[in-house]
Amino acid sequence: MSKFKSKKDNALPAVNTASLPDIVFMLLFFFMVVTVMREDTLLIENRLPLADQVEKLEKKYPISYIYAGKPAKGYEKFGTEARLQLNDKFAEISEIRAFINAERAALREELVDYLTVSLKVDRDANMGIVGDVKQELREANALKINYSVGTGSALDN
Repeated sequence: MSKFKSKKDNALPAVNTASLPDIVFMLLFFFMVVTVMREDTLLIENRLPLADQVEKLEKKYPISYIYAGKPAKGYEKFGTEARLQLNDKFAEISEIRAFINAERAALREELVDYLTVSLKVDRDANMGIVGDVKQELREANALKINYSVGTGSALDN
């Protein structure tokens, strides 16, 4: 007779799931941190003109975007002429001043002077609309203007 008895049941032990909630929450937290939300849904076509000299606009200060171009597919009911988009809605040029004032009101007081307006104008848009937008921005005292352009070669189109 032997001192050691052999096990009759050779089944694998159950998997310990005690750490599973920790792993799930760690993954959830990771995806919440690294996900970037799109700021605006484009309602217009926005093919930016190409640039040969580009300076990156740092996101240190507040930036408000004004888009201009023909309505995109699915929005043809708004016409075929160039339109403005402020945030997620079509707008008229006369609404720019109210838009800038609302953007300033949403900022902390020390950042109001640093508000930059970035114009993203489709390369096929009429330049008259850009002049009208610049005039409204002058009247709203929004004098820091950035013109956003595409980078790359003409073969990228």
